[in-house]
Amino acid sequence: MDALSAAMKVASSGLAAQSQRLEVVSQNIANAQSTSRVAGGEPYQRKTITFTSALDQANAAQMVDVDKIGRDPSSFSAKFDPSSPGADAKGMVKMPNVNVLVEMADMRDANRAYESNLQVMKQVQDMVTATIDLMRGG
Repeated sequence: MDALSAAMKVASSGLAAQSQRLEVVSQNIANAQSTSRVAGGEPYQRKTITFTSALDQANAAQMVDVDKIGRDPSSFSAKFDPSSPGADAKGMVKMPNVNVLVEMADMRDANRAYESNLQVMKQVQDMVTATIDLMRGG
């Protein structure tokens, strides 16, 4: 496989990985206030995503792939809200371990990585087009 095709496949794997990362971040932001609906229950637990590098033998290229989507083990905070269905006997409600500022920074980082991979794909496509034009003599 030629270098341009390999570059396109690497960038494509990066797009897919960052797309999944953006999905995880979006779920975390959407559930930043999701508490339990049963007294003393657990709230939404922040999701995490880890990546791995995989060698594509056919292209001799390092691809990125999602290793796993896990759960953040950090502790939950609690707030006093006796009217909540998730409140314990003392009126305390466990809150998700999601920090929206951290999620927004992660989203911006994932978005930039996604755009970078998209730019690589565009440049490869431009190079292929230029090569075809050269071969045509034009």
